Amino acid sequence: MIKTRNGKTIVTNQAQNKLLKVLYGSAGGRVLLKGLTAPPLSRAAGKFMDSPLSKPLIKRFIASSGIDTSQYIMYDFRSYNDFFTRIVKPEMRPVDLSPEHLISPCDSKLTVHKIGKNSIFRIKGSRYRVSDLVGDSALAEKYNGGYCLIFRLEVDDYHRYCYIDNGTKSRNIHINGELHTVNPIALGRYNIYKRNSREYTVLHTDNFGDVVQVEVGAMMVGRIVNHDGESAIRRGEEKGMFEFGGSTIVMLFEKDTINVDKDILRNSANGDETVVKYGEKIGCADR
Repeated sequence: MIKTRNGKTIVTNQAQNKLLKVLYGSAGGRVLLKGLTAPPLSRAAGKFMDSPLSKPLIKRFIASSGIDTSQYIMYDFRSYNDFFTRIVKPEMRPVDLSPEHLISPCDSKLTVHKIGKNSIFRIKGSRYRVSDLVGDSALAEKYNGGYCLIFRLEVDDYHRYCYIDNGTKSRNIHINGELHTVNPIALGRYNIYKRNSREYTVLHTDNFGDVVQVEVGAMMVGRIVNHDGESAIRRGEEKGMFEFGGSTIVMLFEKDTINVDKDILRNSANGDETVVKYGEKIGCADR
């Protein structure tokens, strides 16, 4: 289930979930997945979504998703992707600038997982290794005993994301892979954090230690657009964006660096996601 910060339950897209259960839960569906998750199909879909031919999809998507367009800077979009990466009005996503506050990098559905022995975290009964996520065993070891925060974006979420603190960042490292959906339905059968295309960097933050941030591509999302290589970073400054579709940001925090807000921890322990917004406080530094 998906919960708001005040505990209200949000109803998910039942039609979409039914389709995904067929794709991931049947032999025939898994045959179709081989084509749907291949990067060439996503690249082809991306070219269409970049073209003026995709413009008619915009109004239909706004109506079906119930997007509140008053929150965004709206104009005559050139393509569906131009609309998909629309910019939110700054006053609609105020960034918490208190140095000790941990903020969400994006609009998403958040779950928090403790990283245990051998850099393993568990989601819905499945075991995931941090080393599989980043492809670096030495880096993964740093996060034993820390936290893994998973921010899952759906297609109607704002798809730009920001830096969580001041500091510096390392270069971006891209890992090629497939493009499975990031819907929780897929987690029971596929380790999407190991198999999907993704890009990560280490953020050397002023208040939360060295944080690994991983952007994970998803079905029909072949492009992760990060603006900066090695550079200085500022809290709330835009780090990048996803083009077309759902996607995920995974963040790794070292042991004894953060305290996540209790409502988010409680929801995660119950197997529920929590709706969070770009720039919103979700915890604080462990001092």
